[in-house]
Amino acid sequence: MKTKRVSKRNKISWRKHVNIDDVEDFLEEQRLEERLGPKSSLTEKQLFIIDKPDVTKISKKEKCRLKLANPVCFQLLKPHTNVPDPISKRNRVRSKEERKSKLVKLREEERKIKGILKAKEVNSIKGKELYEKKKKQLPKRGEFTKDIWEVQNNVTNINEWINPESTVHNLRQTGVYLKKVVSSVTKKPTVLPTIDPPHPGLSYNPSFEDHQNLLKEVATKEQELIKRDKHLNRVTKNIFRTVSAGTRDKTWLTEMSQGLSFENRESSKNEKPSETDGEYRSINPPAENKKKTLKQRRKQKEQLIAARLRRIAKIEKKKVSDLHKLKDLKEKANLVDQKILLNKQKREKYNELKSKQTKRLGARKFEETDLEFNMPGDLTGTLRGLKKESSLLVDRFVSLQKRNVIPPSVRIQAKKAKFKRFVKPGHKDDWKSTVARVKTSLNNK
Repeated sequence: MKTKRVSKRNKISWRKHVNIDDVEDFLEEQRLEERLGPKSSLTEKQLFIIDKPDVTKISKKEKCRLKLANPVCFQLLKPHTNVPDPISKRNRVRSKEERKSKLVKLREEERKIKGILKAKEVNSIKGKELYEKKKKQLPKRGEFTKDIWEVQNNVTNINEWINPESTVHNLRQTGVYLKKVVSSVTKKPTVLPTIDPPHPGLSYNPSFEDHQNLLKEVATKEQELIKRDKHLNRVTKNIFRTVSAGTRDKTWLTEMSQGLSFENRESSKNEKPSETDGEYRSINPPAENKKKTLKQRRKQKEQLIAARLRRIAKIEKKKVSDLHKLKDLKEKANLVDQKILLNKQKREKYNELKSKQTKRLGARKFEETDLEFNMPGDLTGTLRGLKKESSLLVDRFVSLQKRNVIPPSVRIQAKKAKFKRFVKPGHKDDWKSTVARVKTSLNNK
């Protein structure tokens, strides 16, 4: 059957209607020969294969070795043509170690000799140590030291591998909840004892000396409070003198009218303006552009050089004088060392005192309660007849505040709402107004 004739004047129509199957077949044969080699050069053994049953038995290990020697995953990377590469010397990207300069390599070697390592290297060393430790802890084959049915509440060695922040979570597989214990629970908040021994004068049957010492302490504390109140009154209330109302008003007028004198204003108004010539004169005269002469420049340069030489000579002179002052410098250095030691001792003493004191945990500062005491007349000598002064609960509560367990607080009483009382208009007893109204109505009649 004859093919239909079509026009081939355009490139698109030429490509569409021209038959190039024979050319493509020829090229495909050439490519096959490039891959497998020309047919004329191949031998009969290479062209034809005699299929024989495989009698030799190979073990599993040998099969694995053969597979590993020629893995399937790398076949795509291998060249599937026998055509050699036209560019024998190709550019290759150098590795990070090859790109390093010799100076950098020398510096790194020196740092390694000195023991200075990078953070990455330190972490890798720690990782290796942990791996070795973990490997040693693993049981050998055949050893059964652990009971697999034993319930383990704590997960061991989790902090070595995992960040401490990520340990506080619910382990779903084990069902264990890791709780982060607060440092205030593990550490003791203060050095102070939980129960302070009371003063011997607080006993129901104290000795005369102990009771007198207790009263003395209370008296000194009370005197200090009276002295403080007197001082505050002296510097606040008593500092202001009493003034009559008339003098107070006069002083207020004089203070408020300072700087508002009317005489100065009137005198300034009466002054006449100064007469000028009419010519414009600037406040600052024009600057003259005086250029330095060669002689002035030479003199300036000589002065700068002389000043520099004097400075250098002064430094050299100071160096020589410092050599002669070595003894004084040593003495000064010893004095500085002694001062540092003294300051250190003072700091240690201060820290010891501070550790025994209560810290400020809240908005309020801790204030010690007043000492409880009984007057000599109230002492009975028996526990049954003793006058009660303190409460055990209050004492324990104050002790908790003192030992930094809870912040100090004040007892707050509930405020009662204030009721506004008034009489309703219908219930008012306005008998006077009603009487007056009746009288007016009678008079009008």
